[in-house]
Amino acid sequence: MSDEPVEQAAQTEAEPKARLVLKRSGAETEVDFVVRPPAVVGRFDPDVGPIDIDLGLLPEGVYVSRRHARVELEGGVWRIADLGSSNGTFLLNPSTGQFERVQEAEVSDGAELAFGNVRFVFRVERS
Repeated sequence: MSDEPVEQAAQTEAEPKARLVLKRSGAETEVDFVVRPPAVVGRFDPDVGPIDIDLGLLPEGVYVSRRHARVELEGGVWRIADLGSSNGTFLLNPSTGQFERVQEAEVSDGAELAFGNVRFVFRVERS
């Protein structure tokens, strides 16, 4: 009997991941999306191809570009990068309480993000 399936399962479990938890009316909802870096956030379109995190089924998703943003993990640091979206990628500045448009930014557990007008809380899953 080979140990290969066990090793493969262990590698899958060890993969870093995070979640984008949908926020509505100022509160986190039960709706979330698993982020396995690198992940492209957007809306599925057959002409564009697959999207890692498809927000197209959300009512607010109409304001999300087909390839809106990318979430990456580099050297243990999570980053968000806008991919030239029409309605912007935003990060909440805790000191001002205002969302600021970003081209690229570091994100950490609990950060609030917006893709167009769709708001999320970024949650890092710890192993």
